[in-house]
Order: sequence, then C-alpha cells, then structure tokens
Amino acid sequence: MLKVTVMPLGPLDTNCYVVHSDREAVVIDPGGEAQEILSFLASEKLNLTAILNTHLHFDHIQGNADLVAATGLTVMASAKDGFLLENELGGGGMMGFPRTPPFSYSPLEEGELPLLGTTCRVLATPGHSPGSLSFYFQELGAVFVGDLLFYRSVGRTDFPGSSERELIRSVRSAIFTLPEETVVYPGHGPETTVGQEKLNNPFFTEFIR
Repeated sequence: MLKVTVMPLGPLDTNCYVVHSDREAVVIDPGGEAQEILSFLASEKLNLTAILNTHLHFDHIQGNADLVAATGLTVMASAKDGFLLENELGGGGMMGFPRTPPFSYSPLEEGELPLLGTTCRVLATPGHSPGSLSFYFQELGAVFVGDLLFYRSVGRTDFPGSSERELIRSVRSAIFTLPEETVVYPGHGPETTVGQEKLNNPFFTEFIR
C-alpha cells in the first residue's frame, strides 16, 4: 500500500510530498531543507528511487541539489521549464529569496513512468509554467499537481511563460477527467478532491450546480 507524507518546506512552505511503500520512496517538489527529507527517509528505512519536479519555479526546487548529492539520483522535470533556471523564477534571488543551488535534470515528458512497483501517469498540464507536469498514481487515487490547482483556486498565470488559457484547459482536460474521488495534492495549502473542485472552484463555474 502506498502512503503520502507531506512536508511544507522552503521559503514559501511549498508542499514537498514523499510517496512511499514500506521500502521505497519518491520525492515530489523538494522545496528546501533536504535534511528533513533525508532524516524522514532514514527513520522509515526507505530507499529513495526518484526525485520529481512538477515545475521549475525556485520554491519547488531548493532541495534538489542536496538530495542529488546525498543519493546520486537525477532530478526529473520537463525540459520546457529549463529556461526558468536562467532567471529569478527558477534561479531564485528575487525579493531576498535564496538562490537555487545548481543541479542537472533529466527531461521528463507525458506518459507512463514505472515507480514504486506501480505506474505513475505523467500528465502535461501547462499554464502556471510551460512545462508544468502532474503526477497521477491510480493505485493511490491521487494526483500531484504542483501550482496548477489549489483548494478553491488556481495557480498564478502572471509569470513569463504562464498562460491562464492553458491552465484552465489543463485542469479541464487532464485533472477534471480523473475520477471525482481522486485526491488532489497541490503545491501549497490543503489537499482537495477532483469532485470538490468541480463543484466549488470559482474558476470553473460551468461545473457548479
């Protein structure tokens, strides 16, 4: 049985998710304090097998370099977000926020990804950033969406490379087509479900009864 452990980390309390079985783990969006993640893995005797990024904004990637150094793994993220590492959105440093320690990554595209003895569906969900990805674990009944969709809200689209039109289309086509009981784990704030957001998210009024 897969489990989810949530760790708000980094300068903006980004939700870092550790998805794990009783032996292996995957980390999604290590936004900072990699030692907290490593300590949890050690305490639970978990072997980290993958580091995934939903997108490459600085508050989701601050812990990447330290995790890579500690485990020898390679970060997986969309190449469409690579340009963000060259500016403050990915590289950090704006408004007094920390710089992002440099790291390399392996390009990840939409499709099936074997993880934790099951299959993760990698969904292309652009809008908040051009390369935003969501990770759907059918066995877990959960999707990890980064800053695409929040509890009763959606991600910002006023950044370079962002698009409100693309974000709305991504949510409708990739997330709202999942089973309504699917748990939505966002990059910030509380979890929700597909069904609850269809009914109550004010950005999608056509779903409200």
